[in-house]
Amino acid sequence: MTAVQRRRGVAGFGIFSLAMLALCIGLGLWQLQRRAEKHALIAALTERLAGVPGALPQAADWSALTPERDEFRRIRFSATYQPRPDAMVYSSGSAVRDDVTGPGTWAFLPATLASGETVVINTGFVQNTMQDRAQQDRAVTRLITTQPVTLTGYLRFPETAGSLTPAENTAKRLWFTRDHLAMARTLGWGEGGKPVAPFYIDLEAPVPASGIPKPGPLTVRLKDNHLQYAVTWFGLAGVVLVAFVVWWRAQRRA
Repeated sequence: MTAVQRRRGVAGFGIFSLAMLALCIGLGLWQLQRRAEKHALIAALTERLAGVPGALPQAADWSALTPERDEFRRIRFSATYQPRPDAMVYSSGSAVRDDVTGPGTWAFLPATLASGETVVINTGFVQNTMQDRAQQDRAVTRLITTQPVTLTGYLRFPETAGSLTPAENTAKRLWFTRDHLAMARTLGWGEGGKPVAPFYIDLEAPVPASGIPKPGPLTVRLKDNHLQYAVTWFGLAGVVLVAFVVWWRAQRRA
């Protein structure tokens, strides 16, 4: 190998090592940035979940609500449950309910505001009823009265089904994503031509005497592994640097 070829080889491997070093350091810094953003999100969500319940946003303001700014806001309002079929949403557990650890369904039911609009309520968890439509019907029917009830809960926004999400079973009124607008279209939820709110409510209270469905408070349990990932990327950057130095010294002795 000529001196020119040797220099070209060193330069080529040096450029490759520098690119890998920059990539690993960049990914490590990105993970640190993600960690700071995650901590800010956890702090914001914790503050919202622990806040004093506010009023339900007026219908005129619904279009301005966003998940980034408004999800998990704690609210209190009065509404009357509509005597219409409920919808079940299958769940294998919950990332925001400490008391929901096994399979079951969430019971979604429409309610009418005094102004006539419909707000969909996730009235709580019913354990192991994915295939038992009659059991959930009996549980949810007890909630329906002709009188308004005061509801305390959290503002939530609909989910989008993934490519592997099963399709809904309309015969059993069973869904696999919390898309309350799709439920409303399919089951005819709504009153007098008034709109259905673009959000739904995760109910915190009141808890029915039977405990079924089971509403409850939400807690923040977001994964925070970004520091571990950052250390891994910085460690790989160190490995790349050491490997290049060892290789370069070997080339000088050759």
